[in-house]
Amino acid sequence: MTTVNALSEVAALMGDPARAAMLSLLMDGRAHTASDLALAAGVTAQTASGHLGRMAEANLLAARAQGRNRFYRLASPDVAHAIESLMALAGTRAQPASRSAAWRRDPDLRFCRTCYDHLAGQVGIAVTDSLTQHGHLEPKGSRDWRLTPSGELFCARVGVDLGSARQASTRHFARQCLDWSERRPHISGALGSAIADTFFKKGWAEKLRRGRTVRLTDSGRRTLARDFGATV
Repeated sequence: MTTVNALSEVAALMGDPARAAMLSLLMDGRAHTASDLALAAGVTAQTASGHLGRMAEANLLAARAQGRNRFYRLASPDVAHAIESLMALAGTRAQPASRSAAWRRDPDLRFCRTCYDHLAGQVGIAVTDSLTQHGHLEPKGSRDWRLTPSGELFCARVGVDLGSARQASTRHFARQCLDWSERRPHISGALGSAIADTFFKKGWAEKLRRGRTVRLTDSGRRTLARDFGATV
């Protein structure tokens, strides 16, 4: 059972502005160097090192040394899920500074982005809505989705690798992740990751070199309309 002290410690780690900036950058699902994260947070390398060390000790981050660099990434999908939920909660605040945050005003980020390793934004919600409206996906309790038999057939038809998704025994198969910009849950977990991989491998979507923004290609728009019955 999570103790009050443990909850308070994790919340404090995520709540520091510099650490929050680092975690936000890491939501793109990539591994980043300490210098990249220091730049994103607007702090010195020494200060960043202290922040990163504390978050790694708390199992928020995983670190890997490569040559002279040390790379950091989010320790688990559960960390990403918590950050996305906090972003959604932060978006309900009425303070002017909150409304003017650049990451909330960016139309490209709101249209399509990665939420760790799955699709979010209008495109992520369009995919989720399509699957639920066609009976391929349905709620399973308050935190998960259930893929129906027709959903199994649909995923096989569009090329989603369900076998690999089901082998990911260390994570949830289909999780409901609250989308901070759309304020509704999109698909995360192993299934959400497999769907995103399909979009990238088939050229329906492209990750930009930096940040979380994803570009939906013309082929992707046609696929959404033809196979998913969705337009964005």
